[in-house]
Amino acid sequence: MDLSDLERNNTGRCRLSSPVPAVCRKEPCVLGVDEAGRGPVLGPMVYAICYCPLSRLADLEALKVADSKTLSESERDRLFAKMKEDRDFVGWALDVLSPNLISTSMLGRVKYNLNSLSHDTAAGLVQYALDRSVKVTQVFVDTVGLPEKYQERLQQRFPGIEVTVKAKADALYPVVSAASICAKVARDQAVRSWQFVEKLQDVDADYGSGYPNDPKTKAWLKKHVEPIFGFPQFVRFSWRTAQSILEEEAEGVTWEDSLAEDQEGLRRITSYFLSEGPRPRLPHRYFQERGLESATTL
Repeated sequence: MDLSDLERNNTGRCRLSSPVPAVCRKEPCVLGVDEAGRGPVLGPMVYAICYCPLSRLADLEALKVADSKTLSESERDRLFAKMKEDRDFVGWALDVLSPNLISTSMLGRVKYNLNSLSHDTAAGLVQYALDRSVKVTQVFVDTVGLPEKYQERLQQRFPGIEVTVKAKADALYPVVSAASICAKVARDQAVRSWQFVEKLQDVDADYGSGYPNDPKTKAWLKKHVEPIFGFPQFVRFSWRTAQSILEEEAEGVTWEDSLAEDQEGLRRITSYFLSEGPRPRLPHRYFQERGLESATTL
């Protein structure tokens, strides 16, 4: 899987896709939606779709795809390679959302919570398939939040398509299982080849599962928190686990609009960029180059 676009810039999002099989533009198709990496405090979240003609659904089932969480990494890689071999009737697309995008969305002035981000990403991928002329007639989605509300929302957006949203859909519908495998393979590769924009030295790659309750993940977070600038962008700093570690390990900051009683004992953030003692303020280069000085008497 070519994730070079993400490796060049992993601060936003990137989309990858297979070529659309010709048969998928001619025959009615079924499409599955699933994600990988929704819960971890580290790394991206990946949404995926997989689709095939209804007439070839039995061939997809024959691959013995299953919920990616029940498969080993080698099994997932093998099944994804098999889907790529069957590109004459199987297509897929991915949306990779960086930790930075997730956190800035959730902590912006206008809150964009993870459920809404997930719903919009899934709907965007379905629309992407339609825009590429895939004849989608059925969509199956692994739910985020209440399945009834999610299904109603998708059905309103795609009125000509039969939409089914279920909990554990990745274990119930093979086309969702296939999407689950695509998403998990992409996330694993993205995490494995993550390029730290901070150019950190001696980064420890042993961070455990990446989930907030994993002691090894918590230890990694404490080791790699910078007291002034916080975490590298590999971390979802909007997660409560990350925020708690920042409160414990990082320096406090005094904001101009903070209440006076909240400021005791805290240093201004500008103090970290100034040397000790008074610094004379030099005139602008324009005046220095022309030997101009301020006139104190006339």
